[in-house]
Formats: sequence, structure tokens, C-alpha cells
Amino acid sequence: MELGLAPEVAWAVVTDWERQSRWMVFTRVWTTANGGSGVGGGVAARTSVGGVGFTDDMVITHWDPPRECTVKHLGKIVRGTGTFTVGPATAGSTFTWSEDVVPPFGRLGVLAWPVVRPAFELMMRISLRRLVQEVQ
Repeated sequence: MELGLAPEVAWAVVTDWERQSRWMVFTRVWTTANGGSGVGGGVAARTSVGGVGFTDDMVITHWDPPRECTVKHLGKIVRGTGTFTVGPATAGSTFTWSEDVVPPFGRLGVLAWPVVRPAFELMMRISLRRLVQEVQ
């Protein structure tokens, strides 16, 4: 997706972890270690609807400002890695958010993933639209 921001500004926006709470659907985000900056930095995200939810603890495993940040999800519900990538574009910058998710609950989770995945992807698309609105 394109953001009408210079790459350095886009990087500052998407790695402002607390600010993500404004654009990530049903989620509150905060830092837990090293201000959420650099390899070893920590971030947590509480996703909930109607009081039911889970906390996703993460550690930064790759940090290359203003280009790329990868986190490792450490929880029992959300596992795998997530990566934010920022690059230059004609009208500002491009932003890519990718997740390599390991379904929870073993074989049951693998079997359920095709049913759950569309809702997960919808939440990501809505969040990305909210990010665009946030920076306009």
C-alpha cells in the first residue's frame, strides 16, 4: 500500500507502537522492552472483543530503520513472525505488513486455519485502511 509520507516519516508512524492502537482493529499496543526499538526490543498487543481476547507478546528480531522491522510472536495463540517493510514510492512510500502465522492448537489449529484465515486477513485489510486514514 502507498502512504503519502516520506519513508522516514512512514517508518516513524508504523513503529510508533502505541499509536498502532488507533488503527489496528480491536487491538491495544504498547512497548515492553527497550522502548520497542532495536533487536531485542519488546512489544505487546492485546486484541479483544467484548472482554474476550489474548495478549500477543513479541520481540524484535530484525531492525533496519527506516526499511524493515521483523518481530517474533511469542504467545500461545499468535506464533510466527510479522514484518513491516517501508520503501520509497513516487508519492511518498510503500508499506507492506506481512505475517507468517503458525496456527495455534496443533492439528486442530491447522484444520481450522482455512476457516479463520479470511477473518484474520479482513482484520489486517481494515487495519491498513485505518492506517491510511490516520496519516492523511
